[in-house]
Amino acid sequence: MTVVKLQSRPKVGDVVTLPDGKKVEVKNIGVPYVLPPAAVCDDPLCPWHGHLKIRLKLLEVTVEKVRMHKAAVVTHEWVHYLPKYNRYERRRRRMRVRVPECIEVKPGDKVIIAETRPLSKTIAWVVIGKKEDVVEWKAKHETLPSV
Repeated sequence: MTVVKLQSRPKVGDVVTLPDGKKVEVKNIGVPYVLPPAAVCDDPLCPWHGHLKIRLKLLEVTVEKVRMHKAAVVTHEWVHYLPKYNRYERRRRRMRVRVPECIEVKPGDKVIIAETRPLSKTIAWVVIGKKEDVVEWKAKHETLPSV
């Protein structure tokens, strides 16, 4: 797989030529507030440059481990209301996600993931961008009162 880092961030619809002569188009994934990554790859399972389609379930998560090739373990935390006790509790779920080669992540990064078709036995989510690449978006769990 080839990854090319560009000097300026490409826009949706731009066509970039890779060093091996292959042309890659930056696709519109249907999420208007997430910017495409600054690098371009020829990974077929990349929502930006490949043919992987996403479903419109988006989560803001924290990267926990990046030990697997093209995959990572992330933690999703949210606040759940318990009406019986009139209180909130924090809940947490660990998930495995696909990381395209054009997006570099490390443990501790805040990323946006989107649901996709099952890619393996345990992976059905893909990273579509870092939190810094998002404009005017606030996750649902950030608007709830904190505990």
